[in-house]
Amino acid sequence: MPSVPDDGAESSDSAAREAVPDDVQKYDRFKKIEGGTYDRANEFLRDRTYITAREWAIARLCADFRTETGVEMTKIGENLPELVPFMTDTYTPQAVNQARAAFEEKVRKAGATFLYGAMCDFFTAEELDDVMYEATEVAKFLLEVEGVELSVEEELEAEDRISEVMRDVREHSAALRHDECPHCGGDLDGGESGGSDTTAEADD
Repeated sequence: MPSVPDDGAESSDSAAREAVPDDVQKYDRFKKIEGGTYDRANEFLRDRTYITAREWAIARLCADFRTETGVEMTKIGENLPELVPFMTDTYTPQAVNQARAAFEEKVRKAGATFLYGAMCDFFTAEELDDVMYEATEVAKFLLEVEGVELSVEEELEAEDRISEVMRDVREHSAALRHDECPHCGGDLDGGESGGSDTTAEADD
């Protein structure tokens, strides 16, 4: 005998769906991750970054639900399981803010650590390129999991821009550490006019 639909349950589900804001219902990031995979996402991030899956997801949501007056932390917290499949609990606005602050602090510390490593001459240029390549691959993977589709052209352009920035970092850090290039002996003061003035004084 076929079961009789529970009209009360259907009405309850319908009301629950209507209570979810439209922009939450339409939010389409993280769809590539199934629910209940928080531990796997967390393990992946802990092996390759300083951040947790919670901090990653909430940082993305804070960027996407930013308004002219601030971040909609109440909306994020109340609808967290709807927005991110691997998050199963709602959060208070305070918990959302704490996760966002933890993400920001870790990014700043990681940035300072990386920049020092790049500037202190610990890595060779080739080793630094390897570090940048690995970091870029992890970052691209996280973007793809979020639902960002990167074309080959966009990937190549991003890699070229990063390589250019790192070349500038190496050149300027060498100038801070040395008066002349430790590799070729060339002047690192960065001023052509200064060199010509010195020559003129010598001629006098």
